[in-house]
Amino acid sequence: MRVKTIAAPKRSAHGPQARAAAVLADPRWAAVVGRDASADGRFYYAVASTGVYCRPSCAARTPRPENVELYPDTASAERAGYRACKRCRPGQPSLAEQRAQQVAELCRFIDAASSCPGLDELAQQAGLSPHHLHRIFKAVTGLTPKAYVDARRSARVRSALAQGQSVTAAIYAAGFNSNGRFYAAAGEVLGMTASHYKKGGASRRIHFAVGQCSLGAILVAATERGVCAILLGDDPAALVDDLQARFAEAELVGADAAFERLVADVVGLVEAPRLGLDLPLDVRGTVFQERVWQALRQIPAGQTASYADVARSIGSPGAVRAVAHACAQNPVAVAIPCHRVVRSDGALSGYRWGVERKRTLLEREAGA
Repeated sequence: MRVKTIAAPKRSAHGPQARAAAVLADPRWAAVVGRDASADGRFYYAVASTGVYCRPSCAARTPRPENVELYPDTASAERAGYRACKRCRPGQPSLAEQRAQQVAELCRFIDAASSCPGLDELAQQAGLSPHHLHRIFKAVTGLTPKAYVDARRSARVRSALAQGQSVTAAIYAAGFNSNGRFYAAAGEVLGMTASHYKKGGASRRIHFAVGQCSLGAILVAATERGVCAILLGDDPAALVDDLQARFAEAELVGADAAFERLVADVVGLVEAPRLGLDLPLDVRGTVFQERVWQALRQIPAGQTASYADVARSIGSPGAVRAVAHACAQNPVAVAIPCHRVVRSDGALSGYRWGVERKRTLLEREAGA
């Protein structure tokens, strides 16, 4: 009779004290101690005394650091001789990933619906209670189900008007039940009346000013609803050209004294981004872009996230390139902190306003 033997996990050649010191110095150890579910999928920890490896959020007792090995993926841990924990099941999708996938499926359901589904219908589709669905949906996307439905409906109206449909046809194609309900919400949906939107923003007034900051030239523009553009660059004239291209039919108005105070506030945000600034924004993109921009605003100052992290956080783990594109389309530098998104290996990737500016902003937020 053959007896199957299991090889003992490979240990570091260093002694217990050196191993413990290395683990304690690793920033990932804090995620293990705090059982940080947001770190799930980024790395795994293995425990030599038990021979198992776990996800960071595992509810098992925190191991002694001298017994811990950290691995970037499950394959590395298994090659080292560790087996998967039966409690947290690191080889299977985490609860957060399952919820993200569930919400992504709901988003696709909303996108394909001919009318605007309510919370009860969405809850029935997901097999959850309305309260539970509301909580999970907002945790994953940063938006309530109603806000997502409204954003999708807004996108449909804008698309229909851009294709030349009549206002009435666009209203009903987007799922509004009556003209009255649409016109009552037109300001929120389009940022202007439907007729003005169809004319490319004609008669829309945008105040703007160009100044200087430590990162070069800066342009700040705002409608009556909030800041619609914060642009950085080397050439002030190029920034104005960019603004004119964005709002080709709008009336651009030079800044007055009151607007100069807003510009000063924005410059202060650039100089000290860690302090933050609660700016009213008037930015609109596709539903996906708005979800990404909302997720970016959830990244704390002094921290970074990868494009893959952001994709997972909005329930679209396969949309890494689309996330990068949404970051590139961000119209308000620093206020929507796309500079906090880096590559999976931590390296700085392209930044619309220049990688050096991105590096400077991150250094300032880190207190460097």
